[in-house]
Amino acid sequence: MKHPALPAFQGDNNMKRPMTGRSLGWVGWAGWAMAAALALAAVATQAQQPPNRGLGQDQEDQLAQKHDGYYGALAPENLAKPRAKPPFNLTGTWFINLRHSFSDFMFGPPYPHFYAAGQQAMKEAAAARAAHKSYRDASGQCWPIGMPMILTRVWPIAIIQMPTAVYMVDSFFDSLRVIYLDRKHTSFDVSVDTYNGESIGHWTKDALIVDTRYFSTDHHYIDMGIPISEKLRIVERITLADNGHTLVDEFTMTDPDMWQGEWKSTKRWIREDYSDIPENECLPNLNSNLPSTEAGHAAAEKESHVKSSAPAPAPAPK
Repeated sequence: MKHPALPAFQGDNNMKRPMTGRSLGWVGWAGWAMAAALALAAVATQAQQPPNRGLGQDQEDQLAQKHDGYYGALAPENLAKPRAKPPFNLTGTWFINLRHSFSDFMFGPPYPHFYAAGQQAMKEAAAARAAHKSYRDASGQCWPIGMPMILTRVWPIAIIQMPTAVYMVDSFFDSLRVIYLDRKHTSFDVSVDTYNGESIGHWTKDALIVDTRYFSTDHHYIDMGIPISEKLRIVERITLADNGHTLVDEFTMTDPDMWQGEWKSTKRWIREDYSDIPENECLPNLNSNLPSTEAGHAAAEKESHVKSSAPAPAPAPK
């Protein structure tokens, strides 16, 4: 099923496609737009329609985002298809390994050679650190973090492996990533950009290989504010080590608009069998009280200024 297109384009002269609702940066925009349109249509035709008229099949198919001619990943008929046994099972709760250094949540250094936008971001981030300020604090404003940074946040990740897909739920923002194992990539002209991208995986003898494309770029950064373009592509080689207690993910990232060549980084996660992921919603009003966010830092500075400029209390009488 094609998503409704808007009369606008994104990309450079060599890669242009209609900008879908979710390409605008908010996942599910197209679904909300469809629901709103149906609601308005129902109000406009209320006098002509019988009371409590439900959805038609075509409307239900659109709102449920029904696939055109193939089963969903969790359809019993799809799960029951014969498949080769994978070399391991990723199901479990995992936590990013920061035992060597807390900064291991970042994907550099080393860094590739950045082009102008990345070089500028590195300079501005360094200046912000020197001034003890945050830089491009997208998550503090409740923007989705997106791949690859969502995987290395300091929160546990639940992974559920099925024959048709691997589901990853990061408890930071309750972010969902699905690696489909039963299909190929959507063609570029009808693809939908999201913050975690479209991930398609396949098994080799000893690894899961994942190819992720089609990213939303709005407020989507790597490490300390390095921007991406819609040409970002992430290839991962995922294995298990230490008798299944360590998940190893070898990243190879390319973005010909933002940096030269390949950006490689290897990350490790620790199996946490005595942990579950909590629910975690992003609420801007709470984030504004955290000094690590831009709004919280500004509020703390303002409060400090008010205190420092307040007149000293009069001495107590003797």
